[in-house]
Amino acid sequence: MITIIVLFAVAAVFGLTLIIPILQGKTPSRAFLFIHGGLAAIALVLLILRYVNEAAAVPVSSLVLFVIAALGGFVLISQDLQKKPVPKALAVVHAGAAVVAFLILLFAVL
Repeated sequence: MITIIVLFAVAAVFGLTLIIPILQGKTPSRAFLFIHGGLAAIALVLLILRYVNEAAAVPVSSLVLFVIAALGGFVLISQDLQKKPVPKALAVVHAGAAVVAFLILLFAVL
């Protein structure tokens, strides 16, 4: 579970480097975007596998919020790849869902 938490934490750091320029109306680093998404996706797959193998070890609310955040992330990257403006409100909801999910997971493990 520690590996999952570390992966989500590193993804969050990259996410912070993405949301700041988005809120400023600038284009975020495409490299950081793919690193953030890749790390978060790997962590989410590992979390889902952990849930499938040992449901009691994973808080369902955290898992659901991470899935919601991932869906928002797919919309955000889709907008970016189509050269459309990234909706700031969606970026904030995506980040908020991920932060809450991370804190729930972290406190469940501690």
